[in-house]
Amino acid sequence: MDALRLCDGWIPALSWVAEIDGLIVGHNVCTRGYVNDVSCVGLGPIGVAPDMQHSGVGSALMHSVIGAADALGEPLIALLGDPDYYSKFGFVPSAEVGVAPPEAAWGIHFQVLPLTAWNDSIVGSFQYSAPFSEVS
Repeated sequence: MDALRLCDGWIPALSWVAEIDGLIVGHNVCTRGYVNDVSCVGLGPIGVAPDMQHSGVGSALMHSVIGAADALGEPLIALLGDPDYYSKFGFVPSAEVGVAPPEAAWGIHFQVLPLTAWNDSIVGSFQYSAPFSEVS
């Protein structure tokens, strides 16, 4: 994760740590992504301490990121994850809005959430920040 925080694509304004009584219980990282030349947000990783899962920490992080990204005028948030979980936040398989995943095999697990600044001309292949392409 250090590579994400050190790259030019890291978005500190959308990357947070969740604490309860001084204990870190969750976190998320957002980095710059692109659909062709349109700047978007790539969300992930996001995590919650095992003993705090199902307590609302992950949902609070998700709602906070979505609201803040929308307020900042971002058009789209993209992530790779479980469609059953992320659909409750409004995420849809990327193909539904004309955005191709970086890896075709990701299929319905690559999801996007169009925000207020979204428009239908934003189509093409999504690309994450550089550190993601360096992962083997």
